[in-house]
Amino acid sequence: METSIEEELFEILVEDPDASGGLGEKEQAAEPGNFLRHAGALSLSKMADGLIDPKLVLSWLVTHLGAGAGIAGLLVPVREAGALLPQLFTAARIHAMARRKWAWAAGAAGQGIAAGGIALAGLTLEGAAAGWVIVALLGLLALSRSVCSVAFKDVLGKTVGKTRRGTVTGAASSVSAAAVLVFAGVLIAGWGDRYAIVIGAVALAAGFWLLAGAIFATLTEIASDTEPPKNTLGEALGQLSLLRDRPQLVRFITARSLLVGTALAPPYLVVLAQEAGESGLSNLGVLVLASSGASLLSSFVWGRMADRSSRRVLMLAGVASALALLAALAARALGLAGTVWAVPVVLFGLMIAYHGVRNGRSTYLVDMAPEDERAAYTAVSNTVVGVVLLVAGGLSAAVASVGVGWVIALYAALSVVGAVVAYGLKEVE
Repeated sequence: METSIEEELFEILVEDPDASGGLGEKEQAAEPGNFLRHAGALSLSKMADGLIDPKLVLSWLVTHLGAGAGIAGLLVPVREAGALLPQLFTAARIHAMARRKWAWAAGAAGQGIAAGGIALAGLTLEGAAAGWVIVALLGLLALSRSVCSVAFKDVLGKTVGKTRRGTVTGAASSVSAAAVLVFAGVLIAGWGDRYAIVIGAVALAAGFWLLAGAIFATLTEIASDTEPPKNTLGEALGQLSLLRDRPQLVRFITARSLLVGTALAPPYLVVLAQEAGESGLSNLGVLVLASSGASLLSSFVWGRMADRSSRRVLMLAGVASALALLAALAARALGLAGTVWAVPVVLFGLMIAYHGVRNGRSTYLVDMAPEDERAAYTAVSNTVVGVVLLVAGGLSAAVASVGVGWVIALYAALSVVGAVVAYGLKEVE
């Protein structure tokens, strides 16, 4: 009966359930159950992401604890770059595992433990001490996430068919966004002390990650033929030769790098509104609502579109990002940036673009990479983009000292260029 229910749900959720999608006979037989387990584990992981969002939730928490704006400004670069940079050195060991689901499960557990530590720090520490401890724990969370990132794409490619991978990630994003909407509603309604709600949300995120790891461990993953891992620094750096030999990978990384504004621009939108005098934007719930609402309404659609053409998704997401950021500049020029609705509306549009970039880049990379090089493609791509994030974060801070409008304009221009570069990618679906 369980298998029948899994197959029925699988047929409802995917567009072409009978297509092999490049899977072998055994993998096809296990795909309905694996699809649902992927969706469940990824939904829980994404819910945890939303509850602990460094761009909004953790930034509010460290500021509330008196850590200062400087420490708060480190959260997004540490979270994003920390999840990407180590992958060049971990990919070989993960790829050498016969069943890579265990790496993802361990990474999810690591994120849960780090999130639990953040909740504890928020309860027991104050000031700069609280801020630095939270930044350090976020770094550990990001390292665990880097393991999940390398392992997930490889396991997804082994267990879910080629034309259904975007659907599973899109469905998980939509489910998780609905849950985060509830979190936003609680914040907006003011049921209880906001500090207590935020600490509770971070602790709940820890539990979600632990449960996600347990679910992922139940996947039916056929053992891969492996070789002993090559762990030397030279071997790890040798993977960068892919940048010399794979021009399509280079173009993909370039497009992805140009679209980093979708992740780095949101804090500057808040600064823009604060400069305009909108005190209401301290309402964390409104911003969380805008961010999670964008994910809920767009992620599943982006996923289905990515199964048809992830290249086109990257193009459209770049255009959407540019339009949202230009709208922010227009609101500022018209004197509307200080209204209670302007920045949440712009953030909503930018987050739609952000989820398009995330879904498009993930699907494109999995579908583009040869099976035996998928982990290396992922590691090289994420390591290079991690460096770009650190550099872009530093440059953005420097430009912001001149004027926050210049940062927003810069990211809008880069988004346009990113869309143009994505247009030149080959179709891989």
